[in-house]
Amino acid sequence: MVRSAAATVEAYLADLPEERRAVVSAVRELVLAHLPEGYRETMDWGMISYEVPLERCPDTYNGRPLSYIGLAAQKRHYALYLMGAYQDSRTEAELREAFARAGKKLDLGKCCLRFRRLDDLVLDAVADAVAATPVDELIARHEGSRRRG
Repeated sequence: MVRSAAATVEAYLADLPEERRAVVSAVRELVLAHLPEGYRETMDWGMISYEVPLERCPDTYNGRPLSYIGLAAQKRHYALYLMGAYQDSRTEAELREAFARAGKKLDLGKCCLRFRRLDDLVLDAVADAVAATPVDELIARHEGSRRRG
């Protein structure tokens, strides 16, 4: 994985070559347009990250904000980390069905949706996956997993 040392999203985007910046910016706009209220955009884990602020959910397994989505330009592809799809089989199934209906290959491993071009994505399905998990639901899943462990 390619990790950026950029401190801000703007610096991350500025560090990318123009063509890669255009793809990441387009996916970022899609995420921001469909992101449920309460998540915060930041730089974390060396990529653009959408997280639950620690003020909202301070008791995490690693003391860091709960991650919901990550977006990165990797060496040979782009990666969109969709924690909601990973944690919710219905959201994952809907994503898989939408790609199949569109005749597009879905390269999804656990939560990582890999793609080489913007045209590789089914944008409506990605938007639906982004919008699928309100902050309270992500927190409840996290807290439920902590009680079981």
